[in-house]
Amino acid sequence: MPRSPDAVVRWLKDHGKQLLPDAIFLSLLHRKQIGRFPKLFRPTTFNEKILQRSLRPDPRYGALADKLAVRDYVRAKVGEKHLVPLISAPTVFTREVFDTLPNSFVMKANHGSSFVEVVRDKSQRTFENLQLLASQWMSTDFYKNARERHYRQIQPRIFFEDLLLDERGQIPADYKVHCFGGRPGRPMMFIVVISDRFGNNTRGDVYDAQWNHLDVGIGPYARSATPPPPPENLELILETAAVLSEDFNYVRVDLYAPNNNVYFGELTFTPGAGVVPMRPDRVDFEWGRLLT
Repeated sequence: MPRSPDAVVRWLKDHGKQLLPDAIFLSLLHRKQIGRFPKLFRPTTFNEKILQRSLRPDPRYGALADKLAVRDYVRAKVGEKHLVPLISAPTVFTREVFDTLPNSFVMKANHGSSFVEVVRDKSQRTFENLQLLASQWMSTDFYKNARERHYRQIQPRIFFEDLLLDERGQIPADYKVHCFGGRPGRPMMFIVVISDRFGNNTRGDVYDAQWNHLDVGIGPYARSATPPPPPENLELILETAAVLSEDFNYVRVDLYAPNNNVYFGELTFTPGAGVVPMRPDRVDFEWGRLLT
């Protein structure tokens, strides 16, 4: 069936982008998302320094951005109790694997962002449906999305974890702890709390380590009109993030904290691929000064 003229134009644009060198691709993407061209050789803003990391990643980033391989690092740093229980990490997702899964679980892929499928009731899903989704994930070269070069080191793989729920039976909030090291004692930390991530009222609130609700917005999330109180285990969240970040001058440590526990989510060295709008814009420069 012949393509429409609009479809042909979109195809040419998409394939033309893939031919651009990484630095040019990232500069254009930064201009589109942030509103200015980045200074890649002498970066000053947070986003610019993250772009520089994407182009020249630390050799450690690949293994630690791998959501399966990083479990060994977390286990050595803070212990098994902070890992979400792993159900299965098959080399191939087959019907036999599906049949052995419990009634509720989370299916993930290890090689990028947003490869997450929550299954609350397995009887309402089919193997074919999940296999199709897994195949789409496995065929995605995440590096091509935003040229984060360390993702090229990761061999894609599907895995299954326990479904974490809070005391209300809901998906727990995601605590994204931005840790700026390079100074004595604990790193400077800012906590971005993403609530109702899989619902219809997703919110993103930014706090400092003393749980002051900051007038800051990051990415597409709206702030809560009435921010929630600090979690009872805030100190454990901060301590866990501090230990997991101590080997780096900056890393974002993602954690979950249901029912007074703390579970590891991921380590992110190039959050938002360095093209995330920050509101007000001065925060991009302030965080850039913290990332030494």
